[in-house]
Amino acid sequence: MPCVTHDDAPPLADLMPWSVAPPRLGRGWPAAPDAASLKARWDTLVKAEGPDREILFEPTRSRTLHTAVGRLPGRTGSGTQKLARASGPCPEPVRVLLAPYDEQWLIPDQRLIDAARPELWRVADERQVFVVEAPGTTPPLLATSLLPLLRPGRVRPLYRRPGGREPNLAPGLLEHLGTRLGGTPAPLDVLAWITATARPDLTVPLTGDADEWEGGLELGHRMLWLMRRDGERPKLPGGRRPYVRAPLPSRPATLRYDRDEEALFLDEGRVSPVPPEAWDFEVGGVHVLEQWFATRVATPEPGTLAAIRPLTWPQPWTSELLELITVLALLAELRPLEEPEITDPVTATELRTAGVLPVPDAARRPASVLEEPEEGPEGQLALL
Repeated sequence: MPCVTHDDAPPLADLMPWSVAPPRLGRGWPAAPDAASLKARWDTLVKAEGPDREILFEPTRSRTLHTAVGRLPGRTGSGTQKLARASGPCPEPVRVLLAPYDEQWLIPDQRLIDAARPELWRVADERQVFVVEAPGTTPPLLATSLLPLLRPGRVRPLYRRPGGREPNLAPGLLEHLGTRLGGTPAPLDVLAWITATARPDLTVPLTGDADEWEGGLELGHRMLWLMRRDGERPKLPGGRRPYVRAPLPSRPATLRYDRDEEALFLDEGRVSPVPPEAWDFEVGGVHVLEQWFATRVATPEPGTLAAIRPLTWPQPWTSELLELITVLALLAELRPLEEPEITDPVTATELRTAGVLPVPDAARRPASVLEEPEEGPEGQLALL
């Protein structure tokens, strides 16, 4: 039987046609590994006056204290008056994916964010899954239920509307796969297959063989569960679960890994066992665990809002570290289907013949999602 080739496997950009550039903060201080620091930074900003507030804000060409922007969709706690006059409490921070596998907090206020991508906020809810491209890495896709702020890969939401409505899939793809497989798959099943089989060049081999499809779904759904960390928390088998063996210092400064002992040392603090696969896990040539630690211990410039941070290592960070080690170790065991032998391929040529490809231009644009009034600059209703 013929096997699908790189040349005739459809691109992800055709299978999930609507994509958005990732949000761009423009300044680091509105995001942090802990929410309390963000509230303290906001309070410091709004208590400052005149030039002091401007310096703390760190203006850019896109955002200054006098920039007029609307409220982010779905966020009721942020204001719309210009920041030069802003006062009051901090908008409630939200959880975001700030770096690969690194969940942090963000002040959800469009006045603070150079390019917030409101179209992503409009479709962000408990049903949504965001796919972030990481071409050239393994796996080349990251999936998250949180709003992703990773750069530079494009973001492809699974659904074009809130509530899990209107899948962001090529029109007719689900029906065509259903004809080939003997049953129409759910949108999340298609995403699971994509997650398990996507190649570094972001082409996706598809199959019409039901048994091959089921094998890919099993792998893909587990990968999605680990990446999204939804529901039951992942655990390694007994005896392989990482624990704190020696207390972590109040302000660790260094991180090192002992491969023979399978131990992670934060100064004199010790976490083990830590499988080598977790320590070696990389995205874009960067070790995930090293980047996660460096973000939390980096020394910011004194006098900046970013310098407002925990004085000691918070206990929740230890719990997050143990879970991250677990996630990376389990993901490392689930190698994507590299060059899968697809014996009954659904090729790009077949999809073109069936009229699924090329996708209509409208499928590459956001849906009209204005389901409730949105507040524009200075409290006026936004016109969309």
